[in-house]
Amino acid sequence: MAIREVVSADGTTIVYRAEGPDDARPLVLLHGWAGNLRCWGRAGDLLAQRYRVIAVDLRGHGYSGAPESGYDNPKNWAADVAAVLAGEGIERDAVLLGWSYGGIVQTDYVATYGTGAVAGLIYTGSLAGIGRGVPGAEPGPAMQKAIPDVFEDSAGRAMRGFAAFGNANTGPGRDKGEDAQRLFGGSLATLPRVRKALFYRTTDNTDTLRTLDIPVFVMHGTADPVVPIESGRYIAETAPHVRTSYWDDAQHGLFVEDPERFAAEVTEFVEGLA
Repeated sequence: MAIREVVSADGTTIVYRAEGPDDARPLVLLHGWAGNLRCWGRAGDLLAQRYRVIAVDLRGHGYSGAPESGYDNPKNWAADVAAVLAGEGIERDAVLLGWSYGGIVQTDYVATYGTGAVAGLIYTGSLAGIGRGVPGAEPGPAMQKAIPDVFEDSAGRAMRGFAAFGNANTGPGRDKGEDAQRLFGGSLATLPRVRKALFYRTTDNTDTLRTLDIPVFVMHGTADPVVPIESGRYIAETAPHVRTSYWDDAQHGLFVEDPERFAAEVTEFVEGLA
């Protein structure tokens, strides 16, 4: 395992973790809003047995730089992914896997740089665009309940806001307490101004989805209260080459709810790529 950093186009430092066989297909993991590269847990470990797993701290999250502005610019997010790929010498055959907000980031990347370095896209509990009136971008009830408290500087109000997510990221199982607290702690560690800035953005990536020339895999829980199932279905109905896996009654963090199933379905998709 190696922790590395690269510098994005605007000078922001992007930190990522690389593990797994050096000669295996690259699988780039892009976490969600107020997450970090450690969120993937056992699912990430399982995937690293087979792939060169590159888990990224998005700008403003984890150990990556947190600039004062620029979170509303899709080209910045795209450049962050491009910098990681360049830093690892990846020019082809990568698979990008975006959870939640990470789905927007990976769509920003292909919208800006194309698909030359990418063999496939995986969206899990994701949306591809963001903003009021953008199709497929309506926030779920847990997200709506959490706002605006999750933007607050006050620790008490922020904790109350994140509590509104309940078991959304882990599912109903009572054995996920450690995972839940890791995710909760990572969210609180994300600067309040960053949490807020990510929502002050309008990006409609519909045209990019429509013209994708690579396979897409959509994984989504039917009971997701953060990013509704309609967002996953919108991606599936818009992109040309799509397969889907809708998990009955599952919520937002499929890789936490059932890491073995998650890793198996990702593997099946990746192994089916050219």
